[in-house]
Amino acid sequence: MRNHFKYIVAILLLLFVSVSCTSNFEDVSKNPNASDEALPQALLAPALTSVVKANMSRTRSLTNELMQVTVLMGDIEGRIFRYDIRKSVADYLWNNWYVQLTNFKDMYETAQTLYTVESDKTYNTYMGISLICQCWVFSMLTDTYGDIPYTEACQGKKGILTPVFDRQEDIYTDIFAKLEQANELLANGSDLPEDQVICDPLFQGNALKWRKLSNSLYLRLLLRVSGKEEETAAAKIAEILEERPADYPIMTSNDDSAILRWTGEQPYVSPFYTLRDSDWRTYVLAEFFLDNLNRWNDPRRPKWADTSNGEYAGVPSGYPVGEEVSARSRLPLALKNDPRLGNIMNYAELEFIITEASVKRYISADAETHYKNGVIAALGMWDLTASSAYLDNTAVKWDDGESLDDKMSRIHLQKYYSLFYTDLQQWFECRRTGYPILPKGAGLLNGGELPSRLNYPVYLQTTNRKNYYDAVSSQGEDEISTKVWWQRKDNQ
Repeated sequence: MRNHFKYIVAILLLLFVSVSCTSNFEDVSKNPNASDEALPQALLAPALTSVVKANMSRTRSLTNELMQVTVLMGDIEGRIFRYDIRKSVADYLWNNWYVQLTNFKDMYETAQTLYTVESDKTYNTYMGISLICQCWVFSMLTDTYGDIPYTEACQGKKGILTPVFDRQEDIYTDIFAKLEQANELLANGSDLPEDQVICDPLFQGNALKWRKLSNSLYLRLLLRVSGKEEETAAAKIAEILEERPADYPIMTSNDDSAILRWTGEQPYVSPFYTLRDSDWRTYVLAEFFLDNLNRWNDPRRPKWADTSNGEYAGVPSGYPVGEEVSARSRLPLALKNDPRLGNIMNYAELEFIITEASVKRYISADAETHYKNGVIAALGMWDLTASSAYLDNTAVKWDDGESLDDKMSRIHLQKYYSLFYTDLQQWFECRRTGYPILPKGAGLLNGGELPSRLNYPVYLQTTNRKNYYDAVSSQGEDEISTKVWWQRKDNQ
């Protein structure tokens, strides 16, 4: 009788929530959290799209400024290119990410419940996708803020309104466990049925592509912590890439890249679509960003920059208040709605991850081959070809005789460009490795050092006072200069 009742409930749920995903989900699913009965297919697209939109917004205003892609010129306070970061900047991503984590968690729980009723492998796929999305968002949260609510997060319905903050090292341990689980669930899952394909804007219901993203993300995050747990991380990287590759499929081409491509039709419209052209062009391109592209005679320049007086030229980042600087090249208007800006993780990044693993001798793969693959894929993503002249340019060409530091510099300069408009990944990787080496302008605050984190939202000091102060006591002062766990040396 109990199983019969569950089956009836499941049928009623299907009848109640089986709204076509071709509609504008922002209208048909305005508040999925208001119901415990929202189906996984009703939650996936809205949550995924909301996260990518939030990421793109902060890539534009935060990552690009910190990493000398752009400069928002002016002498007023709060210019991020000078490392002058207002406390209020922290709120936006924290709030957006945690709201959507609630949706991803609900997606898992509903899929799990339905699987116990129907034993439909589709729900294994939804559970796997949910875990991947949770790991992706939680990794961005902890890499941005450090210690964060994790085990007790998103449990308001259970009465947990003041969650404890977990240590970053513990969060990473659980993220890796969840990625293992996601890989197994997807291995035992199935592609989404034809009528639900439209509900997956990333891979159109292809379970294998989600599995490849899961394991590629795993490699990204293993490298992230390799400075603290090198032996463990290196062993797992070797297991994924060399010992059990059939059990851990990864991206193999640009076709596997995880990009939420904006179609221009609701609901998949770029968050920049409503920006006035003049607002889009407020940010000017930085010298560092363009000077490397000029050295390489890079074919991506016209995709990413307008010319100024017949040349691609940027302005110095970090210039002091009061110094007169003239605006030069800007981001082209055509880029504003480019579908590729919804990037989550691309194949070129994966190839540079493998290259680094090789030069650090975590694996035996040929570093030059994977480096070239990364360069070619990075240009190919923008529908461009890496010519032999480009690959033979001394500023690009791989030199196996270089030192490890020089190889890391070469890898991460190319990786920097492959991460263009990939949430905060450029910043995370520069904090982890020190590369690319960014010039330091005379006007930089924070002692001239690249910020190590964002502060926690100020309202937590009131709404979650005890746990906030416990986290600060454990991690360090709630300032942008405080290093997170994977940045700290062993004696810190």
